[in-house]
Amino acid sequence: MNISKFWTYIQVRKWGKYVLTILLFLVIFLFIGDQSLIRSIRRHREIRQMEQQRDMYREATEQAQREIQMLHNRDSLERYAREQYYMHNEGEEIFLIDE
Repeated sequence: MNISKFWTYIQVRKWGKYVLTILLFLVIFLFIGDQSLIRSIRRHREIRQMEQQRDMYREATEQAQREIQMLHNRDSLERYAREQYYMHNEGEEIFLIDE
């Protein structure tokens, strides 16, 4: 079916113009332009991923702040050095146990 026959068919059918207009609008709305539905869905997905990363970094920052506060006390500083860096006093032996 060539274009002239198709256009004649649409003109004969009164509802054809409306259907063609609606289909054209749907194609533009779904696929074309910066505000298309597909791009909008992608942007929302990226926003959710970035919010998850933001929350993860906030938790890491809060954990680091708690550790900094803990290190102000001499006893907790010694405990942290022993646990994280395996430091020990002279004459002590350290046994590492894998869990």
